Amino acid sequence: MIDVIKMTDLEYLKKYYKGNIEEALIRLKSGEPVQYIVGDVDFYGNIIKVDERVLIPRFETEGLVELALKYLDNTNLDIVDIGTGSGCIAITLKKKLPCINMDAIDISEDALTLAKQNAELNNVEINFIKGDMLKGINKKYDFIISNPPYISYDEDVMDIVKNNEPLNALYAPNNGLYYYEEILKNCKKNLKNKYYIFFEIGYNQGEKIKELALKYLACEVDIKKDLQGFDRYIIIKSK
Repeated sequence: MIDVIKMTDLEYLKKYYKGNIEEALIRLKSGEPVQYIVGDVDFYGNIIKVDERVLIPRFETEGLVELALKYLDNTNLDIVDIGTGSGCIAITLKKKLPCINMDAIDISEDALTLAKQNAELNNVEINFIKGDMLKGINKKYDFIISNPPYISYDEDVMDIVKNNEPLNALYAPNNGLYYYEEILKNCKKNLKNKYYIFFEIGYNQGEKIKELALKYLACEVDIKKDLQGFDRYIIIKSK
């Protein structure tokens, strides 16, 4: 059994799994992500619980947090994380910058239940909101941050991902651009005069999302690369 399992996953199990290792190996061999078996991940130095209710946080999203922190300071800023999932982004920002006012929105009640547990685990106060992006939200924000679903329905995805992680957190209509456009065309009422918007994006979506931002907002747009050299982040800034 062991020789067909990735050594990195096996080492992860041996280091972090607290239950019966033989049962865990059977689950791993069946194609279940090691992070779900263990039940949590280290995200930017924070322990975040994960299971089939939420997307597994990835290192690209740590990069999004790292980027945002370069533009944030620990003052009384109003920030919203749209599509919070496990809460990893909102929790990390709040831990790093305790003075910020942090809202986190998700359409999934199951995801919000887990995100609230993660906030308690990490001893941070976050205002969690059940909602469809910014619909019904009247508050104005200094910063919007989001890692929305952005995979096109015809894009190849690894079996371990599409067979285990919530599909509504992975796929989006309009070649993966749907949620970006929904946020950008509706967020003006929720933005202060000076604002930033941070997105994690698909490697081939940068220019298209830049066009959408310029279509709906009077702004400046900067596309940033991830550690592998792919377009992965967009910073949208008020003029």
